[in-house]
This record gives sequence, C-alpha cells and structure tokens, in this order.
Amino acid sequence: MIKEKMAKALNRQLNRELYSSYLYLSMSAWFETAGLKGFAHWMRVQAKEELGHAMKFYRHIVDSSSRITLASIETPPAEWNSPLAVFEDVYKHEQKVTEMINNLVAMSVSEQEESTNNFLQWFVKEQKEEEESADRIVQRLKIAGGDQQSIKAIDQELGKRKD
Repeated sequence: MIKEKMAKALNRQLNRELYSSYLYLSMSAWFETAGLKGFAHWMRVQAKEELGHAMKFYRHIVDSSSRITLASIETPPAEWNSPLAVFEDVYKHEQKVTEMINNLVAMSVSEQEESTNNFLQWFVKEQKEEEESADRIVQRLKIAGGDQQSIKAIDQELGKRKD
C-alpha cells in the first residue's frame, strides 16, 4: 500500500493528466475551427495519449491498494492567436508536467516509495520525449512565420501522426 501522502499526490497527478487530455482536446477543437485538420488530428492523438497516462496512474494507485479520489477537472483555455501560440502553450504545459513528475519522483524517494519511484521512471523518459516533440514543432512554426504554404505543409505532416 502507498503511504497516504504519496497516494494523495498520485491522485493529484491523475487529475493533471486528465486535464492535459482535456487541454489537448480543446486545442484540437481550436484547430478544427481554424480549418487545420492535421494539427487537430495531432492534438486528438495527444489527448488520447494523455488519457492513457491518466489511466497508468489510476492503475498504479489501484494496484497499490490505495483509493482513487477523483476531483473536478479545470476548464482549459479555448482560444489562441495562432498555431505557434498553441504549440508554445503545449511546450510550456509539458515543461510544467515534467516539473510535476520530477516532484513526484523526489517525494517517492523521501517517502521511501520504491515501487512508485520505479513506476515514475517511465514518465521521466516520456516527458523528455514530450518536451522535445513540442519544441520541434514550435521551432518549425517559428521558421514558417506567417507563411501559409509552410503552415499547410506542417498541417499535412502532423495529420499523419499515428494513433
């Protein structure tokens, strides 16, 4: 069984992963409205991935004989000025999630929660990949500037992301 302090923190992270899914779904909707179907697809895939992350936390908490405590999910933003603004928010969000995961790792060490520490190592690696992916797209959008042909090319490429 996970110590109460650790279980509470893991439940909070489960909520934050659900928020991440909700945020990316909101971003997908914004891209749909903007007529950028490839960007919208990329965000829907990301939303689904984040839901999967939440379920990993759910499973770890349950498998550790601890209680799930679901809380309200914060309402995400719904408006952005450009695809670049959206992906800058993605990158900032992923940096924040990385910080949260690192804090959980530190807590798992201080609380001597070895199984939770082992569980979290997958997320440490995943967050490195998430930040790199978001930053690559931010850098490409910066290079594209407002050039609509470049934006359309990126849109087509992002639309090929596998589920």
